[in-house]
Amino acid sequence: MNIYAIRAIYKFEMARTWRTLMQSIIAPVISTSLYFVVFGAAIGSRIKEVDGITYGAFIVPGLIMLSLLSQSISNASFGIYFPRFTGTIYELLSAPVSYLEIVVSYVGAAATKSILLGLIILATAGLFVPLQVQHPFWMILFLVLTAVTFSLLGFIIGIWADSFEKLQLVPLLIITPLTFLGGSFYAVNMLPPFWKVVTLFNPIVYLVSGFRWSFYGLADVNVEISLGMTALFLAVFLAIVAWIFKTGYRLKS
Repeated sequence: MNIYAIRAIYKFEMARTWRTLMQSIIAPVISTSLYFVVFGAAIGSRIKEVDGITYGAFIVPGLIMLSLLSQSISNASFGIYFPRFTGTIYELLSAPVSYLEIVVSYVGAAATKSILLGLIILATAGLFVPLQVQHPFWMILFLVLTAVTFSLLGFIIGIWADSFEKLQLVPLLIITPLTFLGGSFYAVNMLPPFWKVVTLFNPIVYLVSGFRWSFYGLADVNVEISLGMTALFLAVFLAIVAWIFKTGYRLKS
């Protein structure tokens, strides 16, 4: 493995984060903080507790997951789309760099940014509500696996998209609604029986549930199932990325 190539691409992508600090870090943190203020003041005043946890603390894992998913996709999709847009992708493909090294570089940088953002939001949340993390190892594991998995999805979107508008299509129209409907702001057991069943078809439920369990020991679905679903998403996206490089889909044309 060409460590020098991976490090060069990784450092280039990370440097772009510091050049666009307002857009990459500060803006998402401010947006998430507004969720704490609005939901904590408006809904939190009416819903005191959910399963013994104050409402403000209960929504923290869901809000972190919302930012983590959207930023992982956004960082990875823009990171690979921009070289395609400018034409520098051909220089990268003709360089002595393997496809695996390209994926590790771009996905690794995108996941690093998202994990850093998630930790900053977690620290910020502590200023608004009392937090506890009962299972820190599993919290970090879910954080890393989710960031890598959805950075892979962002990488796929960046290859598929043929315009800047399409880069935001999946995050805005699919991921964000699914996250809002995936138990980020409520417990699934609060729903009527029919909607409980419907909600379980939402894949984001398993991510939010597993992540919340790592904080409070509470879960809408079994934590082993949550971890298994996360691993399944990772495997599916890895297979799609492998197919893209095998066929040259939208890379060589």
